[in-house]
Amino acid sequence: MYKEKIEKESRKELSQKKLSRFQVMLMSVSAGVSVANIYFNQPILKEISASLNINETSAGFISILSQVGYGLGLFFITPLGDKINKKKLIIVLQAFLFFCLLLITVAGNIYQLWALSLLIAVFSVSVQVIMPMAAGLDPENRGQTVGTIMTGILIGILAARVFSGSVAEWFGWRYVYAISAAAILLMIILLQISLPRVKNHFEGSYIKLLGSALEQVKRFSLLRSVSAIGALQFGVFSSFWTTLTFHLSGEPFYFHSDTIGLFGLVAIAGALMAPVLGRYADRGRSRMVRFIAIALMIFSIVLMMLIRTSVIALVAGVLLLDMGVQAMQVTNVALIYTLDEKSHSRINTVFMTSVFAGGAIGTLAGVISWQHGAWTGVTIQMLTFSLVILYILLKERK
Repeated sequence: MYKEKIEKESRKELSQKKLSRFQVMLMSVSAGVSVANIYFNQPILKEISASLNINETSAGFISILSQVGYGLGLFFITPLGDKINKKKLIIVLQAFLFFCLLLITVAGNIYQLWALSLLIAVFSVSVQVIMPMAAGLDPENRGQTVGTIMTGILIGILAARVFSGSVAEWFGWRYVYAISAAAILLMIILLQISLPRVKNHFEGSYIKLLGSALEQVKRFSLLRSVSAIGALQFGVFSSFWTTLTFHLSGEPFYFHSDTIGLFGLVAIAGALMAPVLGRYADRGRSRMVRFIAIALMIFSIVLMMLIRTSVIALVAGVLLLDMGVQAMQVTNVALIYTLDEKSHSRINTVFMTSVFAGGAIGTLAGVISWQHGAWTGVTIQMLTFSLVILYILLKERK
């Protein structure tokens, strides 16, 4: 009787706290501003290496540690969204993020930069508390709401490169993080004022919570499949954007960081498709979207492999690759939120931990491929990951 009463009160509370358009947009912007901090480093690795007198490989580990840190935060922090107040968790994470951003502006060596890059990524996981919170508050329009927040996340990821490249070119790389700290402080204030409070369903210990997150892998075959696909597609994405900086800064292009950052503007076009694709997922067309997505990814990689010295081919490749990656990601996210609503944070933890583990592996694979095979080596590695995704999708159909 007591559990039934709690569930009834929870359903009543959710029905009374539908998200307004302003709240959805605020959560979307906050998610984008937070996640951007993981990707600021990618177009400015050359500036960082020159500033600290280190080689490209050492600078490349900043991107790898960012992916690792985000994965750690996903596994050890985001499950708490099912146990403690989501609003409080989001605010606390963003407060820690704010202080780490201030510290990185005065980092004096690569070891400090590695450590702070790791911590910034850990505390940026407030994004993955925001998304299940929004999905649970608006179940009738879940795909569209998730798509809108995904748009904010994806634009944050892609615009991060434009922003950091331009700011670093004109003012220096440290100002990138100082400006971001100010933006995070503003988000903290607005979220504290605007976000609703939501009751949580899990009442066990933290250890049981982590164990319960792992149990979701056994419960849902869809989660296992989607997590594998998500890891591979984000591995392609991370490998591409990390090594693109090295490719464009060398021959025959010799572009500066502000020009390299502009490639993020091309990729934003793909992110703008997210809400539309979310609606397609709501209508049961997720399989079609995912096959279109992998076709776009494979075509774009082959194009950039065969015509590797053409700016036009690279621009087209960036557009098509990001359209495919974002289509795959939005559809995957919409699919996992069709599973157990009471376990959204834990299910999201499994999926996103897999995604960012794949991102870390993809970044490392990209750096190694660049060392041994330059751009050709990187595109072969990305194509291999994409073909494995296609194999998984084809196997799902049986």
